[in-house]
Amino acid sequence: MMENQYTTDYHGWISQQRELLKNKQFGDLDVPNLLEAMTLQIGDISSTLESHLTILLLHLLKYQYQTLVINPLLTEPYNCRDWFGSMDRARTDILTLIRKNPSLKRLTDEALSDAYPQGKKMAIKEMNRYVKKHQRLDDSSFPAKCPWTYEQVIKEDWLPEA
Repeated sequence: MMENQYTTDYHGWISQQRELLKNKQFGDLDVPNLLEAMTLQIGDISSTLESHLTILLLHLLKYQYQTLVINPLLTEPYNCRDWFGSMDRARTDILTLIRKNPSLKRLTDEALSDAYPQGKKMAIKEMNRYVKKHQRLDDSSFPAKCPWTYEQVIKEDWLPEA
């Protein structure tokens, strides 16, 4: 019955498991599904960290390309203004996630490395929507590996050097 409820009413199942734990009814716990649920939850939290880093890297890459290649003479390219809010939100989301899940701190370098290829791909796609043909980006437009450390990208108001 518990296994069926795990697949048909997850909220009801997890509430039931909580009550069993609270009442120290360990023999009645659905251990296999509890382990699966815990494993999935760990993966979800790690994926959330990587997703926030991807968004942050996307905007940092676009900002760097905009300021170094497309408009190097402008002190603050107009197109970048909207990205600052996205970068702030991503940083806030990352720091909140780590504050609530301190063990994620040890995974930040790996998550940054894992997030970079997707952030790079998204930056190329988004930039190519509005640049001129001779300015089109490809995979070689950005480094193969993330050029920044986690400590750099998470720092409030940090931007790549132009």
